Amino acid sequence: MTRLYHDSLYDRNTAIGSYWEASAPPLDRATPPLAADASCEVAVIGAGYTGLTAALSLVEEEGADVAVVEAGTPGWGASGRNGGFCCLGGAKLDYGAMVKRYGLAETRRFFQIQIESVDLVTGFCADKGIDADLTGSGEIILAHKPGRLAGLRAEQAQFRDLFGLDCPLLDRQALAARGLAAADFHGGLLIPPGVGLHPLKYLRGLARAAIDAGVKVYGQSPVTAVERRAGGFVLVTPQGLLKARKVIIATNGYSEEASLPALSGRLLPVLSNILVTRPLSPAEQAEQGWTDTTMCADSRRLLHYFRLLPDGRFLFGGRGAVSGSAAAAQRGLRRLRRDFEHHFPAWTGVETEYSWRGLVCLTQPLVPFVGALEEEGLYAALAYHGNGVSFTAYAGRALAGMVAGRQGAADLPAVLRAPLPRFPLAFLRKAYLAGAYGVYGLKDALG
Repeated sequence: MTRLYHDSLYDRNTAIGSYWEASAPPLDRATPPLAADASCEVAVIGAGYTGLTAALSLVEEEGADVAVVEAGTPGWGASGRNGGFCCLGGAKLDYGAMVKRYGLAETRRFFQIQIESVDLVTGFCADKGIDADLTGSGEIILAHKPGRLAGLRAEQAQFRDLFGLDCPLLDRQALAARGLAAADFHGGLLIPPGVGLHPLKYLRGLARAAIDAGVKVYGQSPVTAVERRAGGFVLVTPQGLLKARKVIIATNGYSEEASLPALSGRLLPVLSNILVTRPLSPAEQAEQGWTDTTMCADSRRLLHYFRLLPDGRFLFGGRGAVSGSAAAAQRGLRRLRRDFEHHFPAWTGVETEYSWRGLVCLTQPLVPFVGALEEEGLYAALAYHGNGVSFTAYAGRALAGMVAGRQGAADLPAVLRAPLPRFPLAFLRKAYLAGAYGVYGLKDALG
């Protein structure tokens, strides 16, 4: 199985139709297709956050000769279509379970690099002069049922006891006082690290910096095969071959298993949908009581995530369908719109101006992977479980260090370096997902 979803999700010649595309300045650097045979020390597959960060790090810190091949345009995948949540995350595994599996010290190392990752992104934007529309401070998890408040209190204690992080618990009155009043939220847990940002402005700033540093970026150059040759690898694209001693795979949920067999059966791409409204006037914001730009998500297992954007638009996202077809996408958008209107009834008549969808990426152990694959010279960093905006800043740099030989696997938290396992009966991954959606949806409804 090369693609889990409908082919339309992988059509790199079709515009995403996102608000980010409509509002980001174009990338004013050339990214031509690979039109002839070429060679380099390190080849990177994927011009998203991970691939460009790794490439830039290898050039700036090692002076390496690096080329990036991208099936579409830089940022066409998840890096250009996410919700812009630059905050803690990267794994879906509960921290208690993580401690049992990897130990307290390694779990704390993993948590610390999440905090560092947020600082890496904001610091990079400041250093490179990237105006990525940074807004808000921290993320708030909102209890969508009264019974979920107990879970937030337990999470608050976990952050404090395991990591020494103080996360205030806000009641409904405190949320409203902050300008975060919505229907059927019963309190919220404020997790301090994090900012909202414009994903495509950040991505294009990263691409610009990489190209200016000497990274060769080839767009519209899908890799159809990775072949082992004497002295390294050959990446096959429609118009040319790229020879390299080492290869980094940074394709995340858009990995194509036919051309990347090292990842076959090891990843679970999952669809997420986003809508963005027209700009809301100050009066409309005040009518709903939502005037703050803090990033928010609810306590559902099939969560919604949302935030007020700097120009007054409202972004609201949630899970997508299982099939990936155009008809399923429309049904998913209608469901997302109903959920949006349920929580923000004052905005029921506000138009949706943009909507799109994309793939996030999970692994069977529910943690990211950064490191060497089973074949010598082949590396990957991927699977951020829907929260890779910040974590990719660490992952790309860490992988560059491993490729260059500056650091080994032991320098990374154990959470990241465990071998990437295959899903049992991998051809049933979508069936697993459909079953999980049914169970989680029932639990979310019951509270």
